[in-house]
Amino acid sequence: MRSTRTDDRDRTLELREAIDRTGYYPEVVADGVEAAVAGEQVVSFYVHHEPTFEREEVRRHQSVIVLTPSRLVLAHTDEHAGDDLLPEPYTSTSTEAIALSAVKSVVVTRMTANPTSGPTPPAEAVMTIGWGGVSRIDLEPAGCADPECDADHGYTGVLASDDFSLRVSAAADGVDAVAGLLSFAESLSARTHAG
Repeated sequence: MRSTRTDDRDRTLELREAIDRTGYYPEVVADGVEAAVAGEQVVSFYVHHEPTFEREEVRRHQSVIVLTPSRLVLAHTDEHAGDDLLPEPYTSTSTEAIALSAVKSVVVTRMTANPTSGPTPPAEAVMTIGWGGVSRIDLEPAGCADPECDADHGYTGVLASDDFSLRVSAAADGVDAVAGLLSFAESLSARTHAG
């Protein structure tokens, strides 16, 4: 489903249908998402269900990203084997709501195979959203242009906001999944631009 910047209809029912289609604990996931959205209009959303392999077991994980008129809502649901505190298998759902005014960056990377063959849909896409909750710093020793210099120039580096990142591929998730992520990123970018 592609969304446009001028389409402001409420997509709450479409979001619930997308959660139900995954078949991944839909009542549990929907309950967590609905509580975090708190009755706001759903402008755009993206649901990503992925299995992970842990020793001989397959564990599943689902991310639901929701854009409302004022917030970005992230929900993650994981399944777990029983443990000392909860002996039965269980799920954990974590949600985070971020004011759109706090979103500092929306980085989208598109990977297109055989670009000389003409326009083709991207084979993969990565969306990274930064709001300052988690930052990563990459440092390296600073230097100067003089190859004979042995002075200590300190360090130089990059501080990058890297709060949430999601990668989808046409091979693993389907062509529609890549288009859906790009559409969501476009909607989010349109609502977080300055001015």
